Amino acid sequence: MSSNNDEFVYGRHAGIDFLKTQDANLINKVFLQNGVQEEFANQVYQLARKKNLVVQNAPKNKLDQMVNHENHQGLVLTVAPFEYADLDKLLDKFDQDGKDPFILMLDSIEDPHNLGSILRTCDATGVDAVIIPKRRATGLTSVVAKTSTGAIDYVPVARVNNLVQTTKMLKKRGYWIFGTAMKGEDYRKWNANGKTVLVIGNEGKGISPLLLKQMDQTLTIPMVGHVQSLNASVATGVLLYGMFNSRHPEK
Repeated sequence: MSSNNDEFVYGRHAGIDFLKTQDANLINKVFLQNGVQEEFANQVYQLARKKNLVVQNAPKNKLDQMVNHENHQGLVLTVAPFEYADLDKLLDKFDQDGKDPFILMLDSIEDPHNLGSILRTCDATGVDAVIIPKRRATGLTSVVAKTSTGAIDYVPVARVNNLVQTTKMLKKRGYWIFGTAMKGEDYRKWNANGKTVLVIGNEGKGISPLLLKQMDQTLTIPMVGHVQSLNASVATGVLLYGMFNSRHPEK
């Protein structure tokens, strides 16, 4: 059915977007469920034909097994493992373009649904790159791709060995580092202009102590309810739109 090195992209939004935007050599097979609506099937066939890909029809239970009974909506692609961006090359390009980038650093986000949702918001708010650690965190997986509804194809993700060392390197290159903390400054006062990195902590533990020491400033989201915490992807979304408002004030 597929090699052990394959990843899966599934679901109509994620699958169609991958077919539209990615090179054919990244797509190994296209599986389409028997009996899907004709208009959707024709769209898949048309996109596959442009890339000289063969569409294989399969019963629903076969597609269910391939993606461990996730909601595939009748379309599954087997693809090469997701590629990560080279951080040094990204930073050099930002400098060459004279850009003041906004980078999101995620400290050990473990839930792939959270990472997928975060990438979706990154695309919406114009985040230039995302940095994740190689250990004790989710990487780019089929679940991330599905949850991101195609954003995984547009937001560069770099994976590094050590977030503390990476933060020190970014400071030397002129970046300001902001992190989330309960006793930080109200994010609504945040000036997110210039070369900026926002660090989001782990779903349960927050930013690790050694990394927290590297912050130039910490930010908090004020809350008036009884539950004084937000889901990691929701908190990230609030802060990213704080960044967006700072960088793109309403005229």
